[in-house]
Amino acid sequence: MINTQILSELEEYIQDHLYTETISYNVESKLDLEYTLQSENITIDLEDYIKNHRKPTLNEVLFRLIDKSGARDVDIYKKAGIDRKLFSKIRSNADYRPGKNTTIALALALELNTQDTDALLSSAGYSLSDSNIFDLVIQFCLENKIHDLFLVNEVLEHVNQKTL
Repeated sequence: MINTQILSELEEYIQDHLYTETISYNVESKLDLEYTLQSENITIDLEDYIKNHRKPTLNEVLFRLIDKSGARDVDIYKKAGIDRKLFSKIRSNADYRPGKNTTIALALALELNTQDTDALLSSAGYSLSDSNIFDLVIQFCLENKIHDLFLVNEVLEHVNQKTL
């Protein structure tokens, strides 16, 4: 427990730096103040952490990749087998996260390599696992430059996996 001297100095510091009004404390309010200050520090630390570690959203990564490819949006969403309404939702809502299969279909439509596909999937909160047959099939297709959605689905069916 913090001793009374430190709490007294803290009270004086707060009065000098934060508040213009007098603050009176009893033992319970000192504990409340200690908890509040700890909560504020955690909040500040969390905000800094998020600011310094947050990666681009799926929306940002996807549309950067589309721009880089030179393709039109309509060509990409048709090639991915998704409808205009869903694609519009992805474009207009930066926080929207489509399913893993939709994200993979977009990667195939963009003819991404494994590294760019991993970045796209990661931006949506997904990854390809080496312990999942479906994911291994997708990795195989990416490494062998098999980007045709129908061909990928045939390969998935061949190993008794759900198609995209």
